[in-house]
Amino acid sequence: MSSDTFRGVLTIPSTPFKQNGDVDWGDLKRVLDFCITCGAHGIVWPVNASSFPVLTDQERLHGMQMVVEHTAGRVPVILGVQGASGNHAAMFARHAQALEADGVIAMAPYIEPIEDEDAMVRYYQGIDREVDMPIFIQNHTRGSELSIDTVVRLINEVEHIEYVKEETFPPTHMATGLIEQAGPKLKGVFGGASGRYLLLEHPRGVAGQMPGCHITDVVVRLWNALEAGDLKEAKRVYGIMAPLFALETIKGTNYPEILRRRQVIKSSHSRLTTRFPTQDAYDHAALDDILRDLEPLFTWNEKPLLYGPPEWLKDQ
Repeated sequence: MSSDTFRGVLTIPSTPFKQNGDVDWGDLKRVLDFCITCGAHGIVWPVNASSFPVLTDQERLHGMQMVVEHTAGRVPVILGVQGASGNHAAMFARHAQALEADGVIAMAPYIEPIEDEDAMVRYYQGIDREVDMPIFIQNHTRGSELSIDTVVRLINEVEHIEYVKEETFPPTHMATGLIEQAGPKLKGVFGGASGRYLLLEHPRGVAGQMPGCHITDVVVRLWNALEAGDLKEAKRVYGIMAPLFALETIKGTNYPEILRRRQVIKSSHSRLTTRFPTQDAYDHAALDDILRDLEPLFTWNEKPLLYGPPEWLKDQ
């Protein structure tokens, strides 16, 4: 597919885990089908919202192949190739090229941040040498946070870099700075944070969003309203989403729990135990209320919503 197709909601499937901690590959296929049915304009996996830091290299490589094969050209697939080092990232990029993905996305090194700009250029050049497809820079506080000047340099010096997912603060000003300074080689800036800033980003000319996938259908509805110039409808949808944005800032909330409640996956178990501790009764009650309000916006309604915590948590 042409890189010109990269516009809209490129959603990030959560990686489902069984209660024993193994990846549930069958449920990941269901998540992919859910995302596409919800109207996603593309798939991005594995990145932060896919719990990539707790996946083994072998799981990432296997999952990349499965995602490409199961999506089967229904929408573009952008594969996450970020690595702890240049060689690590290049290995994933080489695999993405062999799978004929539509693009790759890479956050800067996330264990030992790179402070030297020349070293950062070499990191992305290492990815670039392995692929003949568009590269997205993911500029995130978890990695080596990049300034506008550094991102512009990377766009100019690394052949296949054409897109940026901007998640450093303030993301709105960063997006505008990139759009104004990067020149025509930059084909688009995407936002994140589940669409939390989309009302502010869209007037600045962003190309789309890369949200977690738990309410992909609602984010698509918001995006489509903005693209149609229907600000009244966009504000209405955003207002219903807003309480979920608040809950998502609390460490007890994880995207798979919403997918479980929507009966897309069987378990909301997470390997990210320190980042996502067990939700308490107040969190679950709030989520019940939020989902009741969101349900009329859902376009994926194959199964009824579940309310309350998962069975394995009720006695804890």
